[in-house]
Amino acid sequence: MDLQLTVAARLIRQVLLLATVALAVFLLMKTSPVDPIDAYLGPAIATAGPEQRAQIAAAWGLDQPAHVQFLAWAGHVLRGDLGFSTTYHAPVAQVMGDRIGASLALTGLAWLLSGLLGFALGVIAAVRGGWIDRVIRLYCYVLASTPTFWFAMILLMVFSVTLGWTPICCSGPIGVPPDQVSFVQRLQHLILPLTALTLFGVAQIALHTRVKLIEVLQSDYVLLARAQGASALDIVWHHGLRNAALPALTVMMASIGELFGGAILAEQVFAWPGLGRASVEAGMKGDVPLLLAIAVLTALVVSSANMLADWLYQLVDPRVRQ
Repeated sequence: MDLQLTVAARLIRQVLLLATVALAVFLLMKTSPVDPIDAYLGPAIATAGPEQRAQIAAAWGLDQPAHVQFLAWAGHVLRGDLGFSTTYHAPVAQVMGDRIGASLALTGLAWLLSGLLGFALGVIAAVRGGWIDRVIRLYCYVLASTPTFWFAMILLMVFSVTLGWTPICCSGPIGVPPDQVSFVQRLQHLILPLTALTLFGVAQIALHTRVKLIEVLQSDYVLLARAQGASALDIVWHHGLRNAALPALTVMMASIGELFGGAILAEQVFAWPGLGRASVEAGMKGDVPLLLAIAVLTALVVSSANMLADWLYQLVDPRVRQ
């Protein structure tokens, strides 16, 4: 019964969170100086008369009060209709379906690799100490203070423009239809944006893991284990890794939101056809249905990751269940 109440409370809280995010994004778009009709007309704005603008506004429902527009959008979403994207002239579900695979490949791999690399660097820094610890800390501090877009542009200039080792943009060769791009070509185009986004998430995980592992290695029970003849490897394996995994897990789950933000910038720099680039296009053209759908999806992923982290804590450390 308690489990059912807990699950029900979390679901209600998640629904309220998604509704709040959707309302906040909608209000921000309504107060934005971007006029979706002007953005849609583009150069034709000089020849469009008031009657044509009124017809477009009526067709999109923009002639209705803001609260009516939001309730109409929410009603369509509850019926499974995400709306129509004025930026891509296609249903929002189709736009997101075409781009979500590219975004998942980029952000999912970057999240996994940054977690593994950050945890490994944190463990090495805490166990080895000395100059290796100082080098890893300096590396993490530099990464943590480096803007993602600037780092991505440096990688692009060095490896694509100067050395010519990697493709300069996109998820496949320019002019080749997506269904004709080979697996090797996809990997070649993925290397640089994946590297930029992976290194972006390494610093926080490495620093938190290092601090926690140093705290564990200086604890009384580790001192007792050393006195009983346990080797350094045994101490790290049996006492250090599990305790250090908790802060690493927390930062990894919390970094998903930051990773989405970094992916938006990385996709812009590398012209990667994912949801991050689509959100920028939607924001610049006042495409409210598309932007709302991406924002709600992002909030759903981040909040679900936090719920998953709560469940994983209990697996990693049984004391949490008590």
